[in-house]
Amino acid sequence: MSDEKRPAVRLVEIDGGHEGQRIDNFLLATLKGVPRSHIYRLLRKGEVRVNKGRIKPVYRLRAGDVVRIPPVRVGVRAVQGDVPAGLVARLEEAIRHEDDDLMVLDKPAGLAVHGGSGIPYGLIEALCRMRPALPELALVHRLDRETSGCLLLAKRRSVLLALQAQFQNEEIGKHYLALVKGVWLDGEREVALPLARSRAQGGRRLMQVQPDGRPAVTLFTPRAFYAGATLMAVTLRTGRMHQIRVHAAWQGHPLAGDEAYGDPAFNRHMRKQGLRRLFLHAWRLVFRHPASGEQICIEAPLSGDLAEVLANLPFSGAL
Repeated sequence: MSDEKRPAVRLVEIDGGHEGQRIDNFLLATLKGVPRSHIYRLLRKGEVRVNKGRIKPVYRLRAGDVVRIPPVRVGVRAVQGDVPAGLVARLEEAIRHEDDDLMVLDKPAGLAVHGGSGIPYGLIEALCRMRPALPELALVHRLDRETSGCLLLAKRRSVLLALQAQFQNEEIGKHYLALVKGVWLDGEREVALPLARSRAQGGRRLMQVQPDGRPAVTLFTPRAFYAGATLMAVTLRTGRMHQIRVHAAWQGHPLAGDEAYGDPAFNRHMRKQGLRRLFLHAWRLVFRHPASGEQICIEAPLSGDLAEVLANLPFSGAL
């Protein structure tokens, strides 16, 4: 028996909940398990049509549009079999909050939010297996692969748009814990340095401080001092890629375990203390619930591996 299913042509009428969404993103959410490259190939060949006409991937849907979705072979194994059952169980235990509209989970370090580029599966693929009845489940924001902690997901597009609007209006509190090199002096400090992408190095996308970059603001507050290191509470005012890591490095206090922007000697020292990854954890998320208007505060305690590193360091004092 084949482990694949072949759906028929579908004609989907767009409602108000999908108005304004790009057609490529709509297809990625609708055709779970289909590779991104295949979806773009369908668009290029004109097999996906809107109102019987060809469209480009950047086309934004309108209420009342009729989307033709061609027969696409979706490998069941791509959504279910390749995601280890142990990871699914781990993610079930990592859920910090869930209701009819949204979910917050404590993302494990080392897990990318999406599969691709040599990564067979990511958080979204695992969640497809966990919640097959939620075809619109989507990330409201992102965390780097090496970063652990609170991650917010929406179960419907209307909820997604409402929460993304809160992010854009800087109404969501994103709070992190980070261990940085050296003794952080002068207490709380707001760092406002614009960031732009630099040339990729070794296949990695990196950021750099650049006068004509996008505005980026980070608030650093020392919480505890250790021998040669400081535990910081970090609040993001904006959400640029690698923002905390770049801003900390430009203050002369790179994050422990940061292979891209960090200090190699400091990283070697921290490995001796048991650190095996970037010391960055999204420990608190504060937002307004789109349905009730209630303020929600979700916390994820510092993960065991990072707590053990702190226990191995000589303690100098707390604030």
